[in-house]
Amino acid sequence: MRLMWKSVDKMRCFRKRSMFPFLGFLITFLLFFNLYVDDGYVLEAEKRQLGETLMHPANSERYIHTFRDLSNFSGAINVTYRYLAGIPLPRKKYLTIGLSSVKRKKGNYLLETIKSIFDQSSYEELKEIVVVVHLADFDLVWCENLVQEISRKFAHHIIAGRLLVIQAPEEYYPSLDGLKRNYNDPEDRVRFRSKQNVDYAFLLNFCTNLSHFYMMLEDDVRCSRNFLTALKKVITSREGSYWVMLEFSKLGYIGKLYHSRDLPRLAHFLLMFYQEMPCDWLLIHFRGLLAQKDVIRFKPSLFQHMGYYSSYKGAENKLKDDDFEEDSIDIPDNPPASLYTNINVFENYDATKAYSSIVDEYFWGKPPCTGDFFVIIFNKSTKISRIKIVTGTDDRQNDILHHGALEVGQKSVETKQGRQCTSYITLGEFKGGNIEVTNVDHKIGFDIECVRIVVTASQKEWLIIRTISLWTTQPVSQLKK
Repeated sequence: MRLMWKSVDKMRCFRKRSMFPFLGFLITFLLFFNLYVDDGYVLEAEKRQLGETLMHPANSERYIHTFRDLSNFSGAINVTYRYLAGIPLPRKKYLTIGLSSVKRKKGNYLLETIKSIFDQSSYEELKEIVVVVHLADFDLVWCENLVQEISRKFAHHIIAGRLLVIQAPEEYYPSLDGLKRNYNDPEDRVRFRSKQNVDYAFLLNFCTNLSHFYMMLEDDVRCSRNFLTALKKVITSREGSYWVMLEFSKLGYIGKLYHSRDLPRLAHFLLMFYQEMPCDWLLIHFRGLLAQKDVIRFKPSLFQHMGYYSSYKGAENKLKDDDFEEDSIDIPDNPPASLYTNINVFENYDATKAYSSIVDEYFWGKPPCTGDFFVIIFNKSTKISRIKIVTGTDDRQNDILHHGALEVGQKSVETKQGRQCTSYITLGEFKGGNIEVTNVDHKIGFDIECVRIVVTASQKEWLIIRTISLWTTQPVSQLKK
């Protein structure tokens, strides 16, 4: 297998490093990555590969396999894993949580992290998750001792199929010697981060078919209570919109959510560029290559870094996510809906951004007039228990709704302007730019189809609707289209 990786290294050497900057290489990769490769280019690559094979006939079979494998970015990487604890269940779960761990010079937080995942999940949530731990250290004695401890503390989760511990054998790793010294990093730092990229690649590759979604965590993290329920609320609210990576922490590799269908390509991507840059930088490039231009990060953060010592040389690492909240259960449901307004929108601060819990997104419109409206029309009628709307921001405290009413509607009909409700009931008036109404389902006698904000007096100031938060009475799983 090492010969296979050396062959890949030889193929990489065809480009003259001094003449082709990394950006050019990345663009070339993008062409492969999206599979828009014309036959001529593939033929030329095979000619170059064939020439290399002729010079090294003993490796030809493995070299051809490797070249084709790296070109097939949707296929699995051929690795035979060691199962150290547990085995995968045949039924796909909703979420896989992936952790990669190595021996630290100071501290070990893996057991605390696993405990936090399980302790902060309800019995119903536990049915929908599987935790995969990749022990990526080549010290087999350390791995064996840790597996024994994991098996002793979490035996019932292993038996239930909720916890797997695996290892990718060392012989599957590429060479970690003589790596490129990008960014003036010392040699041991380059080795550490390059191996870490491969560790994650092998973990992602293993997890591809275990669930519908995949959450990347580090091995020194604690979780907010009922984080899975919060995740499902966000995923449900994003139905119909395109995304590659959703972020539930602003730190490192913590709390990065992917569709499982994207894991093979991400695994190949990390392997292809394993020695170029740190993993968190590669994740940003991967997101961009799949056409998600902007960060999509949600508040509050659901995961918090708890370690004090890094896995690299035991260096101090006391970073904390100040957006983390221990109790995430209060995250709004915001069921799938269409949003409309006749208020003049400023630039790209459109109506949908008021309904999003993405950090720093909001609606911003020019001064509204009496009778102007902002309406939310649900994909299907919904039981709402609580509504909270906040206008203005800390740095634009005058851009609030000075005079307005909150209404809920029913009996929607199709019109030339789209679907609209024909009957509304007023729930209350805005005070200081905000409104919050609880027990909505007890105050009205129908399932809600529309929520509408109505401007009751013209104002000179512009209007920012920072957040529209809605809580429903039915489970998140029933809010789907």
